Amino acid sequence: MASTTSTTTAAKETAEEFTVRIGTRRSALAIRQTELVIEGLSKVHPNVKFEIHSMATAGDRDKVTPLPSMGKGLWTNELEAKLMGNEVDVIVHSLKDMPTTLPAGCVLACVPVREDARDVVVFPKRQGGKYKKLGDLPEGSVVGTSSVRRAAQLKRRYPGLVFRDVRGNIDTRLRKCDDEAEGYDAIILAAAGLLRLNFGERISQFLESSTEGGGLLHAVGQGGLGIEAREGDERILKLLKSIEDTPTMMAAFAERSVMRTLEGGCSVPIGVETEWVDEEDAGNGDRKKLLKLRATVVSLDGKKAVDGEKTEEVASLAQADSMGKRLAQRLAEEGAQAILDEINKGRESGAALKVSDS
Repeated sequence: MASTTSTTTAAKETAEEFTVRIGTRRSALAIRQTELVIEGLSKVHPNVKFEIHSMATAGDRDKVTPLPSMGKGLWTNELEAKLMGNEVDVIVHSLKDMPTTLPAGCVLACVPVREDARDVVVFPKRQGGKYKKLGDLPEGSVVGTSSVRRAAQLKRRYPGLVFRDVRGNIDTRLRKCDDEAEGYDAIILAAAGLLRLNFGERISQFLESSTEGGGLLHAVGQGGLGIEAREGDERILKLLKSIEDTPTMMAAFAERSVMRTLEGGCSVPIGVETEWVDEEDAGNGDRKKLLKLRATVVSLDGKKAVDGEKTEEVASLAQADSMGKRLAQRLAEEGAQAILDEINKGRESGAALKVSDS
């Protein structure tokens, strides 16, 4: 499906000079993502000035507590408070960090073109290319990830590997991967962050549903940017519309609907994968675009899982949301809800969600 993002004269009608304050996290990746958004907007709205207002969020400040134990909104709540307090006009998030239910008065206003959504394997430089893919690692090898989603799915596919938490920004995680004293034989990261920060050469293997030896479905929204604004702020909403990519946004709505329906968060092992595919219409030979949506829910130990897939024609955000909801309901009926209930029961009893094997 072709992008609906347009730089036509109609989209460039913002002649009034004004300043847009953009809130973001302070990490190098967050700043780079914000710069990419500003670059896109500036091409369409050359008379608008953009200011970056960065801050450290709870997830940035706490380097010790495991991410799964910190709950929803650890990357977004404080930025949203600034948005609603009129201290910023827009927030640029990594879409995977955005809770699927936003605070009253806030809207997901725009999702631009998506970067590669897949997870990837990075090996330490000291290995000198000895291993090419995750399946090459011998049993007992230590794989670093701070995501229970990644760990759960990979425990399912590679039960002989050991998974251990690794925290920090991309630079820090790469350094820990390369440091022999840290003890990692590989780490799992999102392709998008590495590519945006020009670390693409560190990628040894891309992980997706079709990966030989055992695939991995990515996080909801991974690779996408979620641009949040105040509901009813028509000037800002109109401005952002110019960099929206409708196919990306519909895929994101479908993914987020899966998670919302299952009442999951970024710390729950729910994986998704979306792609636009062609289907020939038997009636007149025309080809139409269909959205293929895959989803999986996996127990923390990787021993139980429920997988599902839907392929439908989707022409609106409402249809995308409905598609995700129906797939999630089917997964729940087939056992996904039981898996999530068990995880939530453990959380309520005080047991933290764990990446690390014990």
